Amino acid sequence: QARLVQSGGGLVRSGGSLSLSCTVPRRTFSTHHMGWFRLAPGKEREFVAGISSSGGNSYYADSVKGRFTISKTTANYTVNLQMNSLMPEDTAVYYCGATLTNLVSIPNWKTYAYWGQGTQVTVSS
Repeated sequence: QARLVQSGGGLVRSGGSLSLSCTVPRRTFSTHHMGWFRLAPGKEREFVAGISSSGGNSYYADSVKGRFTISKTTANYTVNLQMNSLMPEDTAVYYCGATLTNLVSIPNWKTYAYWGQGTQVTVSS
């Protein structure tokens, strides 16, 4: 059972920036694709961004493309989500996850085996 530990997030005004990090066990970091999802009240879990185990491929939801960037930092086994130009509709609890699925299924949360504890991101207008 891999334990993913999230950090970052918080409260920011519209147009501001926040970053999230997810610390991943070394073995999981090298073998699993990683994704960020978010869950807002009254909404379904939504794919935000994903990155392949090699770090060579990244994927984004249309709603965040051009504003968010996902990356991997090998030195400390973290997966990062840099969020710029934040909008109130980005408000949600964000979760990182790890999956062994194929690349095209990275946006499918049902394929994920491990999850972080969740981090609140609140964007005020």
